[in-house]
Amino acid sequence: MTKACCIPEGSSQTTHAKRVAGAAIKPLPSSEHAWDGTTASVHINGGWFDMGAADALYPEDGEGPVRKVWVDAFNLATTAVSNREFKQFVDVTNYVTDAERVGSSFVFHLFVKATHKSAVSSIAPWWCDLKGACWYAPEGKGSNIDDRMTHPVVHITRYDALRFCQWSGTQLPTEAQWEYAARGGLPSQDYPWGNELLVDGQHCCNIWQGNFPHTNTVEDGYVGTAPIDAFSANAFGLFNMTGNVWEWVADRFTRLHSTRPTRNPKGPLNGDAYVAKGGSYLCHESYCKRYRNASRQALADTVSTGNLGFRVAYI
Repeated sequence: MTKACCIPEGSSQTTHAKRVAGAAIKPLPSSEHAWDGTTASVHINGGWFDMGAADALYPEDGEGPVRKVWVDAFNLATTAVSNREFKQFVDVTNYVTDAERVGSSFVFHLFVKATHKSAVSSIAPWWCDLKGACWYAPEGKGSNIDDRMTHPVVHITRYDALRFCQWSGTQLPTEAQWEYAARGGLPSQDYPWGNELLVDGQHCCNIWQGNFPHTNTVEDGYVGTAPIDAFSANAFGLFNMTGNVWEWVADRFTRLHSTRPTRNPKGPLNGDAYVAKGGSYLCHESYCKRYRNASRQALADTVSTGNLGFRVAYI
């Protein structure tokens, strides 16, 4: 059950994926409508680092073994893509996300009105496959993002993220780039700021506190998503590299990692699952301690949820 608190899986997700896969795809407008690049980015020099985790809390995730990895210099957005930025993309291109085409997306049960609950994941009863849920209506019909324009966009499939990248002249970071950036130059630490979850008794990221999945004491200040620049940035100037929302990266998923030093790995060439990194506001150590630098999760590229977004790297 450890994975189900992070992202719903099972029969509902499979149905969701099949429905999306059959949806018609419209071409985007020409590149003359390119993004104005409002998201700030930082230049990261790159180098060798120890990727992965030795403790392997979840063997099925393929966090280990720790291996030497080199990444070339790259530029990464300081924050996840926000609702405001995604709206700019939609306003220019009239893009329709997969969740909108399907007509539903997964929403955490505490955010769903009793009258709106239409289906529940058979794997985890705290996930609802909610009609009308999408990026601009994150809790279904009647909800909106008017007061969340600076929060990360959610209910985004990997395909949606790639279409934004195509339009904006960006790309998803590789898993190695993402993890190198999250570590902020600190070797072999659990979190972007060090090895202790709290610093001087203060929360440094947006995760669950309390009794999951029923009571969130909101000690970090947020019951759902937080603004994209909430909490302190890491040493590289990057915000929310752990917690808040899971972030798509470019790599397909594998549990098989070479123990030899590797330069600029990009994941396997084949496979039906892709990597998401960073954990979310629903992560809690009792079910899912996946809010560490090495944490990763395998997802179908067609799944969309209220705790899944992305950030971009610059080409």
